[in-house]
Amino acid sequence: MKTKTGIQLSIMMLLEYFIWGAWYVTMGTYMGEHLHSSGLQIGAAYSALAIATIISPFFVGLIADRYFAAQKIMGLLHLVGAGLLFMATKINDNTAFYWVILLYSLLYMPTIALSNSVAFHQMDEPGKQFPWIRVFGTLGWIIAGLLIGFLEWEKTYNTFYIAAAISAVLGLYSFVLPDTPPKGNSADASASKALGTDAFVLFKDKPYLIFLIAAILVCIPLSFYYGFANPFLNEIGLHNAAGKMILGQVSEAVFILAIPFLFTNIGVKNMLLLGMTAWILRYICFAYGNTDINTWMLYAGIILHGVCYDFFFVTGYMYTEKKAGEKIKNAAQGLFTFATYGVGMFIGTWFSGFIVDQHIIANGHDWKSIWFVPAMIAAAVLVYFILFFREKKEIPQAT
Repeated sequence: MKTKTGIQLSIMMLLEYFIWGAWYVTMGTYMGEHLHSSGLQIGAAYSALAIATIISPFFVGLIADRYFAAQKIMGLLHLVGAGLLFMATKINDNTAFYWVILLYSLLYMPTIALSNSVAFHQMDEPGKQFPWIRVFGTLGWIIAGLLIGFLEWEKTYNTFYIAAAISAVLGLYSFVLPDTPPKGNSADASASKALGTDAFVLFKDKPYLIFLIAAILVCIPLSFYYGFANPFLNEIGLHNAAGKMILGQVSEAVFILAIPFLFTNIGVKNMLLLGMTAWILRYICFAYGNTDINTWMLYAGIILHGVCYDFFFVTGYMYTEKKAGEKIKNAAQGLFTFATYGVGMFIGTWFSGFIVDQHIIANGHDWKSIWFVPAMIAAAVLVYFILFFREKKEIPQAT
């Protein structure tokens, strides 16, 4: 891969994830401030991305891959998405806001797969080159959080304005990216292929099935963090909450470096157990944290994101690939994403919104009681996993 191409792809990834980080983290705070949204309404808005995760593989697999150059359809989606993000700031009704966010999510989520397709198509050694390109996505998310926090924009329309502006920039920029032509009729396109049904053979493997159920359930605690951590930190008075939350992405980038070593040396079960234990600790930290003597607990809860995410979800992707083998690994990764960020997050976003609404008090929310709920769910999943998950250190492929 040429240096020029690498720079182009790095900029693409930085912009792609800057957009997501700019509006997604603080949307719950924005909705509470401007739309006076209930917890359930905030949870519903976050569920839009889960719905899009379920639907987007069909769009990419059945339409985009077959008939359009990936960079061109990605550009068009981002341009239309920019208009929708701008439109979101003009809406004062929760129902209308939900539909705009849902429509935007349906346009944005396919661009994740499309940007990966553009990147992989240009690489001669994807295994070595892609991580160095993808890390610019994490950098983009971090820059978005730092900028919004520094400028104190998280309660304002500006989060959507800047996301819309960068979406428009990426939309135009996409048309000058290296060509990634459509696969045409040579693409193996079907609804079952898009869903990853080839990987259903994994359901016959008891350890993997137990793991997948745990992964879906862990998405419930994850939803509490994505939807309500920023509103929580703002409500209790933590200054520059969005800027401080990027410590979670920093820790994610740091801990991911340890994953290959630990995966080999301590085994998949211990990795997953560490990840689930971190979920419990995170929410205990949030439950007892405050902006007085226990501020350190708020920081600990944020920084634990790296362990929570990497040791469970990144390890989960690696475990899935080991189980699937070369023949069905792409289908298996698609199935894992569908089950977690689709089905699991859909359940979690609605459930977390419901729980938050049950703990409204005179001056805000009873956050201590709220955070105990995902902590207990994570603890229950941990016990379930310890009791039922049995996997060899040398992971056999499912047959």
